[in-house]
Amino acid sequence: MTGNYGFVKVAAAIPTLRVGDCAFNTSEIARMVAKAADDGVQMVCFPELSVTGYTCGDLFHQQLLIEQAEEAVSHLLEETLSLATLYILGAPVRSCGKLFNCAVICHKGRVTGIVPKTFLPNYNEFYEKRWFVSANEAFRSDVTYCGTRVPFGAELLFQCNGFAFGVEICEDLWAPVPPSSHMALVGAHILFNLSASNELVGKHDYRKALVAQQSARCMAGYVYASSGWGESTTDIVFSGNGIICENGVLLAESRRFQLKDQLVAGEIDIDRLRADRQKINSFIPSRQYQVVEFEYPETGDIQLSRKVNPKPFVPSDTQYNEHCEDIFSIQVGGLAKRLSHTKSKSSVVGVSGGLDSTLALLVCAKTYDKLGWPRHEITGITMPGFGTTSRTRNNALSLMQSLGVTIREIDITAACNQHFADVGHDPAVHDVTYENVQARERTQILMDIANQTGGLVIGTGDMSELALGWATYNGDHMSMYGVNSSIPKTLVRSLVSWIAATQVDEQSGATLTNIIETPVSPELLPATVDGEIAQRTEEIIGPYELHDFFLYYMLRFGFAPGKIFFLAQHAFAGIYTDEVVRRWMKVFYRRFFAQQFKRSCMPDGPKVGSINLSPRGDWRMPSDACADLWLKAVDEMY
Repeated sequence: MTGNYGFVKVAAAIPTLRVGDCAFNTSEIARMVAKAADDGVQMVCFPELSVTGYTCGDLFHQQLLIEQAEEAVSHLLEETLSLATLYILGAPVRSCGKLFNCAVICHKGRVTGIVPKTFLPNYNEFYEKRWFVSANEAFRSDVTYCGTRVPFGAELLFQCNGFAFGVEICEDLWAPVPPSSHMALVGAHILFNLSASNELVGKHDYRKALVAQQSARCMAGYVYASSGWGESTTDIVFSGNGIICENGVLLAESRRFQLKDQLVAGEIDIDRLRADRQKINSFIPSRQYQVVEFEYPETGDIQLSRKVNPKPFVPSDTQYNEHCEDIFSIQVGGLAKRLSHTKSKSSVVGVSGGLDSTLALLVCAKTYDKLGWPRHEITGITMPGFGTTSRTRNNALSLMQSLGVTIREIDITAACNQHFADVGHDPAVHDVTYENVQARERTQILMDIANQTGGLVIGTGDMSELALGWATYNGDHMSMYGVNSSIPKTLVRSLVSWIAATQVDEQSGATLTNIIETPVSPELLPATVDGEIAQRTEEIIGPYELHDFFLYYMLRFGFAPGKIFFLAQHAFAGIYTDEVVRRWMKVFYRRFFAQQFKRSCMPDGPKVGSINLSPRGDWRMPSDACADLWLKAVDEMY
């Protein structure tokens, strides 16, 4: 799978057909396989009994139809000999005097294997047991088909070059324990289903949910192709359904009731599926499967059609309100438990007028409302220093006032100047000492006032800052409970926007909007001559949207730099050049490894998503781990 970064391009094909006309049907299949090959599709699945048509009825008892089906497949193999695309079609196949409803796997002019259907419907309009027998009645593990001996059976696992796939047929998916579940347990990353599911009111939504759920349960890609135009409509109608899902996410689907063929394609990320499975212990094989090796379908470099979200931590539009509410509620629930457990009604928050402290203060306010405690027991402290601008100071004061918390303002300049004198530091030298003195002075004030009020210091730092080490050790790095510790910067901004629109009064909302529009800065260096922020974080360490993107794919799936760069190229096309992405990726890896010591002693805080940097749970990394392997990989991308 080299060169394609772990992606396999698959498709569900819905051809037009004529019931009982095998030559016509296989010519249509050949045409669609050729089209799939031209589109770079590596594996394509056709509907159930697509060679003959599913609705042949008692014609399946006619020897001529069965013989012609096999002969038509033989011609099809010759016609597609030069094509790299592997394809799976449906055909009736005889073995040991019995007839089976089968999936025939074909590649480069030969049949790789044949999988018979296990669960045969025998109700309402479906009477398959009248013509076919179940795979459970197969007595041989191979069969002669199209002149060669090929593996035959329901328990076949097709494997090559780092990934595997399995095949089931229609009703198999609707069983309490589908065969595909066992296939996934023995290693199948992609599951194909050849189906002939008729259309009824409400059935489409159920069927789509079933496919998505099975892909999620199996942590697999699932490709579903169901019969469409051309099947008999004597009593039932087939709409043509092509569905491609990956681990519960719908990647692509066809339009129903089209009076023409359709080819629906998408890319399955094998690396992503493998990473998810590696982290759990429930994938324990329960059956023995015959492994069938096949040649990897090389169709050239993958061109992604799937959207790569540039902000993977931010909820999608369709789930935005629901997920933002869940995240905010988790933060509130975590803080409520900590305050209740410590029997402390006082909370102390340093409010800078920036995004992170704003979110922490909003969490405190909501928590106190939920506990039925008065908001004035929250002490918000703004601590202007050498770099504080009037904009951030005014936003901090305005927000605290509108939220009804206790306001304190403590200017730290005199204390910092005294400390410079004590340690012999020239305040004209704006180095790391100059900056960190301010951060630690602020933390000292917060801790001391928390002692005075018998309360807790609520941390404001976010997960992006923890990942990059953009926090002063034992300064803003430290608190008694960090409500933002698993919220990356891109999500902080999104959450504050959501809260501004849905959770607060008009005055607070206006202040929040101003805060959102303020450049991200620790404000530790003096402002410009016109009073503007001089120290802009993203100009120093890089855009947070890039760092959050790198962080997500590194921690969530363990992807190597090359694959993350490939995904970033698609996600940020037209926004950042390749050179810019490489530059900040190197900064990300260098800082991530060098700053682990800060994460090793980070405070408690609630986990809200699939990623967290807590050393007690999700991320256990030695502080002296070497970054050379990752940095070298970035260098090799040039």
